[in-house]
Amino acid sequence: MASRKQDASGSRLPGQDARIARRRPIDLAALNDHLGYSIRRLQIWIFQDFIRSLAEVDIRPAQYSVLVVIGANAGLSQADLAESLGIERARMVHLLDRLEQRGLIERQPSSIDRRSHALHLTKDGQRLLKRAKALAASHEERLSGMLGETARLNLLDLMRRTVLPSA
Repeated sequence: MASRKQDASGSRLPGQDARIARRRPIDLAALNDHLGYSIRRLQIWIFQDFIRSLAEVDIRPAQYSVLVVIGANAGLSQADLAESLGIERARMVHLLDRLEQRGLIERQPSSIDRRSHALHLTKDGQRLLKRAKALAASHEERLSGMLGETARLNLLDLMRRTVLPSA
């Protein structure tokens, strides 16, 4: 999972292989046995691939998560959305502002709480989410190809049983 400089297409830049070949190997020492370090490096690699996958629709991973959850829970409040995704409320407001400016979501007055807004996808948001889900599915297929589907499902199961919210 070494960091690599790449051009816009994801290819290594000219001369990159030669420089890497001349470098002295770096001993990561105890980090090789740290689960958190390995998970974080894997997460970075997965996010980079996911970002490239969604570049066509100009959506970042957090925005994708927000759109998916709003799409599955029309009328959800901002506070409930922030809590369910583990995103600070101030950051959530910024994310929603950007999605609303793009015409992908709308905030409507809540029918149950005058102080909050009910979140909904717009027609454009529904169309974009449909395309983004297809791109995300291709990303997941690549991961399955690398890990093997059984290992991928086992890893998901382990995470759900230990640290992820109930699905």
